[in-house]
Amino acid sequence: MDAAAAFSQIFTGLSTASILLMMALGLAVIFGLMGVINMAHGELMTMGAYTAYLCQQAFAHLAPDLSGWSYAVAIPMSFLVSALLGWVIEVLLVRHLYGRPLETLLATWGLSLILQQSFRTIFGSNNVFVGTPAVLTGGLALGSSVQLPYVRLFILGLAALSLFGIFMFLYRTRTGLMMRAVMQNRPIAASCGISTRRIDALTFAFGSGLAGLAGCALALIGSIGPTTGQNYIVDSFMVVVLGGVGQLLGTVVGALTIGEVHALVEYFTSSTAARVVVFTMIILFLQARPGGLFPSVTRVLD
Repeated sequence: MDAAAAFSQIFTGLSTASILLMMALGLAVIFGLMGVINMAHGELMTMGAYTAYLCQQAFAHLAPDLSGWSYAVAIPMSFLVSALLGWVIEVLLVRHLYGRPLETLLATWGLSLILQQSFRTIFGSNNVFVGTPAVLTGGLALGSSVQLPYVRLFILGLAALSLFGIFMFLYRTRTGLMMRAVMQNRPIAASCGISTRRIDALTFAFGSGLAGLAGCALALIGSIGPTTGQNYIVDSFMVVVLGGVGQLLGTVVGALTIGEVHALVEYFTSSTAARVVVFTMIILFLQARPGGLFPSVTRVLD
């Protein structure tokens, strides 16, 4: 591999890692703060991608002169629609299963199947595409042999902005403080007047919205189908487990590691072989460090 090809492959790995990061941040919030294994998280990502598609179709038919703004509108809409769906799921399903992880896992897995069939019924079995905005066409040329597509640079920026927003929300707002208090000690937080039920619903909706945002970003570089989210759900769980449950820094490092290793191995072999290599490396690593790269430090009473 020459230097130009290596640089291009590393950049591709970074953009893939960015989508994984946005997806895994939502999981880290839900799984890390609430301890809920949400198997329908991939379908929340798909919902965000379909929202971007619907926004583009709506602009094309109702306001064709403003169609260049459709993706800018789709970004907040994808977050809000997925967050609203996540809030409904928490209220109607997950709330009644707290403290029962196996039942929660099975229930959300069943919900993911229902959502996939709903997507298939509404949008059809064939994949759909979201057109690239004119401002994101082309790329940044570095020399004569390397070009960085604007689309992937935009996804990198969106992931960085999402990470900064999550940090500010969790560590610089009153609601974020209450979320962390509920995570650390639910009974004590409740005794201090924090509505744990409301925080649970808000946390689940927030994590779901992040999945929708990841879907909106994914729509720029790939087609959208009823099972699109399933292609990322396992990798996203691996990112959370590898980085350490509930650790934002660990989620970032985990996403970068998996994205880059997958891209580099895929260049020499195939996508399937790359996935096998990545999973094998993660399993071997977790045998040595079960808590992940950044394990949570807690006190234990003797």
